[in-house]
Amino acid sequence: MSVTPMSETKVTPRSLAIVGAGQAGLLLGCALLDQGYQVTIVTNRSAEEVWNGKVMSSQFIFDPALAIERRFGMNQWEDECPWTDGISFSVPAPDGSGTQAIHWHALLDKPGQSVDQRVKMPGWMKEFERRGGDLRIANVGVPELEALAASHELVLLAGGKGEIVNLLGRDEERSPVKQPMRALALTYVTGMKRHDYPECVNFNLIPGVGEYFVFPALTTKGNGETQACDIMVLEGVPGGPMDCWNGLSPEQHFEASMNVLKTFVPWEYERSRDCQLTDPNGILSGKITPIVRKPVLTLPSGRKVMGMGDAVLVNDPITGQGSNNATKGAGAYYDAIVARGGLPFDEAWMQGTFDAFYNGYAKEAVRWTNSLLFPPPDFRVNLLGAAQQFPGIAARIADGFNDPRDFAHYWYEAADADRLIASEAQKAA
Repeated sequence: MSVTPMSETKVTPRSLAIVGAGQAGLLLGCALLDQGYQVTIVTNRSAEEVWNGKVMSSQFIFDPALAIERRFGMNQWEDECPWTDGISFSVPAPDGSGTQAIHWHALLDKPGQSVDQRVKMPGWMKEFERRGGDLRIANVGVPELEALAASHELVLLAGGKGEIVNLLGRDEERSPVKQPMRALALTYVTGMKRHDYPECVNFNLIPGVGEYFVFPALTTKGNGETQACDIMVLEGVPGGPMDCWNGLSPEQHFEASMNVLKTFVPWEYERSRDCQLTDPNGILSGKITPIVRKPVLTLPSGRKVMGMGDAVLVNDPITGQGSNNATKGAGAYYDAIVARGGLPFDEAWMQGTFDAFYNGYAKEAVRWTNSLLFPPPDFRVNLLGAAQQFPGIAARIADGFNDPRDFAHYWYEAADADRLIASEAQKAA
């Protein structure tokens, strides 16, 4: 019997395919390449098409998710992108005076950033190929999934749109919101005046009308260059005065955005009156139904495909958690894949990996986001008002954007909110 010396033993790298070149898919793909995995990513748009296309999201990322990008060496724009240090919160006075009934700001534990996905995804696609990944530009349907599943040990479906992701199936128990709750619009602008307090995600709650929040970002300038900008995110209650985005040209979209600010948040209009669109593609509008999908798709052949990122978890942008969930999910999947060693990526592992991420983290992000889509109960309004008086409450709410699990301690029950207010009042006394 012959024995192969250990020095000559060859281990075949495990092969994975990822459908979708977004925040989750590219981050995971690049990280796994560094661990010796063979990774194929299939996407339907080239880097050039993404760079020259329309904006795709608002993609603000808080520090815990930025730390994952740093862990995998994917923080290429960190020195170039503007930093955002805190959260500010405003509610207009109900008398229509154009003043703020509630206004406060608080620093985050560490700052966050937003890099336009038209900048980030083309850069990451090039980085994926530089690290040795196989990047393919193609549309993917069931036949293509079958081919990928036959040639790779694990196929991850990370695309967030199209009929293919709907094959995963809605998880009814985890998806309590059944229809779009906001008419959404993004407006990328330059020329905004800065506040006299630290740079913040400026969140404005307009009861019965919607929400407006705005923050600095890094976007395209053309010719492969980038520039600083601000991203306006407008969320209107369906049928209300902020539900006004259908069929507008870029110029009309910008004008509608400015009219919303002038009408409902004049303090924001005052620093935005000299703004202009970054480019004709710097707008987006539509409606999103929040959904959690089942993580395992069984193909006609019986082979399994695993969902990740936006394919399985879609939040309303109202809390800015989408890219953060995708990043943290990619980190959790990476750890689970590496820990699997040479064992098969079977259905039980797929379901267990997603459940561990969802129950351990994402569930509370979904719960908190959904809570803001409905009129706030009186105790929550009192809590937000108390943050104006007690900086400890403001800081607690601000850092909830970093980790929404903390909201479980005071956000959902009146007794818990009252307990926090009383505690902070005692400290102040």
